[in-house]
Amino acid sequence: MKTLAIVGASLSGLSAARAARAQGFTGRLVIIGDEPHRPYDRPPLSKEFLLGRVTAEDLSLECDDDGLEAEWLLGSGAASLDAGSRSIRLKDGSTVQADGIVISTGARARQLPTLAGLSNVFTLRTLADAQDLAPELVPGSRMAVIGAGFIGAEVAAAAASRGMDVTIIDTKPVPFAAQLGTEMGGLVGGLHAANGVELISSAVIEDFYSGEGNVTGLRLQGGRYVGTDVVVVGIGAEPNTEWLEGSGLELCGGVVCDAMGRTSAPGIVAVGDCAAWFDAEVGLHRRMEHWTCALERPAVAVEALLDAGATPKPAKPHYFWSDQHGVKLQFAGHSAGYDRLEIEAGDPQTHSCLAVYYRADVPIAVLGMNQPRLFTKWRRSLAAPAPALVGAAVVH
Repeated sequence: MKTLAIVGASLSGLSAARAARAQGFTGRLVIIGDEPHRPYDRPPLSKEFLLGRVTAEDLSLECDDDGLEAEWLLGSGAASLDAGSRSIRLKDGSTVQADGIVISTGARARQLPTLAGLSNVFTLRTLADAQDLAPELVPGSRMAVIGAGFIGAEVAAAAASRGMDVTIIDTKPVPFAAQLGTEMGGLVGGLHAANGVELISSAVIEDFYSGEGNVTGLRLQGGRYVGTDVVVVGIGAEPNTEWLEGSGLELCGGVVCDAMGRTSAPGIVAVGDCAAWFDAEVGLHRRMEHWTCALERPAVAVEALLDAGATPKPAKPHYFWSDQHGVKLQFAGHSAGYDRLEIEAGDPQTHSCLAVYYRADVPIAVLGMNQPRLFTKWRRSLAAPAPALVGAAVVH
């Protein structure tokens, strides 16, 4: 292999580049990015960056000793791929020919078409999104967050800390239940109420009111009106795979891959939020939209790309974290199918506790709220990954 092309200058793309060099690849390394920025850390965008505690420069993921010796093609992402010839056409009309390709084009925030083009409606996925939203966090103004996912919840917490009047509107009866279960999901929902954020659950938005290009309010089923100055849409993400249509790769809610990231075409692997890896536990392909997956899985995929005989390694329990209202939430494992929940330390009512999820007396997941040391101990002792994956987008 003389030329390795990585499509996507994100954490997963940078992780793939580092893994390639670490595993002995000495050839030409090309990294293609749609954004003009070099790889940056996304989790702080909904927290410290919004509050002005870190700058864009602080988000850089590169290290002085990376030694990648890569060619960076930024600001003109990939437009199409011919999997057979491994030829990538960029949006500026140029072409990159490679012997091996890592696809890491990630995902984009899902939009509400009804609100397209309105100036006070925001999503949060990129640095540019965060730069647009940050000036809107004005004390005394009103924010409506549509969707009680972790991004929306973190934005709500940041806005409330700035003295905004924040309302979260969610379709589900209990926030975060899919990841944390009903009991602990309700506890995290209560954390918002305790900090002045109103959470409206099981809500259906029937109409939006606008004037002079802005949303001024929302009407919910049942007649309630929620006035707002800023709207943040946090209803999930969609994989960036349109550019691969007609490429010869198998696509189904993401780039379909085996358990090591190999796609349906030789010499091409996929990683990060756009990749639907096979989970042998349940026989399904799933996209995993977690920071740790973007950090760790690329090394596995690069190994599969460089070594045709590489075999899957035992998977680590999945892990994610969130910071909301000064509480660090840490979760590892898979909560689906648990039959018992035990509070092993702390007091849930103070939002400082550690909860362990059991199935038939076997711990399968752990949630820590401001319990970093104890959480780390329990995380190491978790059982092997269970069939249901936390935060996974399932591809049937």
